[in-house]
Amino acid sequence: MVSKGPVLRLLTAINRRRMKLLMGLAFVAYVASVWGNFVNMRSLQENGDQKVESKIEEAVAPLREKIKDLEKSFTQKYPPVKFLSEKDRKRILITGGAGFVGSHLTDKLMMDGHEVTVVDNFFTGRKRNVEHWIGHENFELINHDVVEPLYIEVDQIYHLASPASPPNYMYNPIKTLKTNTIGTLNMLGLAKRVGARLLLASTSEVYGDPEVHPQNEDYWGHVNPIGPRACYDEGKRVAETMCYAYMKQEGVEVRVARIFNTFGPRMHMNDGRVVSNFILQALQGEPLTVYGPGTQTRAFQYVSDLVNGLVALMNSNVSSPVNLGNPEEHTILEFAQLIKKLVGSGSEIQFLSEAQDDPQKRKPDIRKAKLLLGWEPVVPLEEGLNKAIHYFRKELEYQANNQYIPKPKPARMKKGRTRHN
Repeated sequence: MVSKGPVLRLLTAINRRRMKLLMGLAFVAYVASVWGNFVNMRSLQENGDQKVESKIEEAVAPLREKIKDLEKSFTQKYPPVKFLSEKDRKRILITGGAGFVGSHLTDKLMMDGHEVTVVDNFFTGRKRNVEHWIGHENFELINHDVVEPLYIEVDQIYHLASPASPPNYMYNPIKTLKTNTIGTLNMLGLAKRVGARLLLASTSEVYGDPEVHPQNEDYWGHVNPIGPRACYDEGKRVAETMCYAYMKQEGVEVRVARIFNTFGPRMHMNDGRVVSNFILQALQGEPLTVYGPGTQTRAFQYVSDLVNGLVALMNSNVSSPVNLGNPEEHTILEFAQLIKKLVGSGSEIQFLSEAQDDPQKRKPDIRKAKLLLGWEPVVPLEEGLNKAIHYFRKELEYQANNQYIPKPKPARMKKGRTRHN
């Protein structure tokens, strides 16, 4: 009989080895399982991170665009400006510089390299007309009424401050008179103190309803001194008188520009002038309102031509008044038909009763400007009108988005009548 002791010991040893092997296999399986879970978790985490990053990118993209826009606004790009040396660069003041003509004059003088200060009380001027220059080292904008004195160092003064359309200057005739009298006195006083040259933006309205045709600078005019538009006509006439009084008595250098009908971008859409009224009515499909038979004549110049004339006059040796206008004469009816054609409008032409003191003829004699300044208009009427129509169309779109649609604005006249300007 075989002893059981050695056999049991052998079986016990084998079982121990199996147990160790099983435990080893279990440990390996456990490690493999943990590693697999770890790898899966890493994969899930990476996928999750990618999704999170994708979500963040989607949220941040619009913010990046806004930051770029802000950077552009802080690093504003101005229109190209010519460099002028210290001796050639002038310090120029423009009163009414945020208005229709004044803002275009500001553009030219800034691009020519001068230092420009615009003074405006924003009665008819608009900050948006000159906002593209705000922040430029050569530009300054001052909210100021020229009826109050102004103390500033300048070399030249372009005195354009005054409402110029009938509804605006008739809205407050006393204010219009003050601007053209007290305001002009203040600017002449400033010119005297600092030794500056002053250019007065006068008007063809000093000729009134003329008895001489075309009108030259020697014509004294035919003006109703107590009519509804006398606040503007006589205000400009006395402003001219003041200029020549200061020239003779105080030695102030003065220039006087008699400006005829001017049009172009940045005109007020509802300022009551014939150009803006006709374009606005044609674009909105409303009747074009002609006061009287439409045989009254006007001569229209584009604003860039006027600006070139003003600068030429300021820098000339001509101290007597100079007409700046376009001698190409059109009747009001012809003009209405031309705008209808250019707009492509089906508007009718509506004839209303003739307005009080409405000049029957208006045409400048510009021989003096041609001879002494070498200036004459160069922009064809249709080309200028197309630019104005494009501007008005854009303005209508802009204002329609802001829930405001302008209407042609008649002048405030006795008996509710309107006149052409």
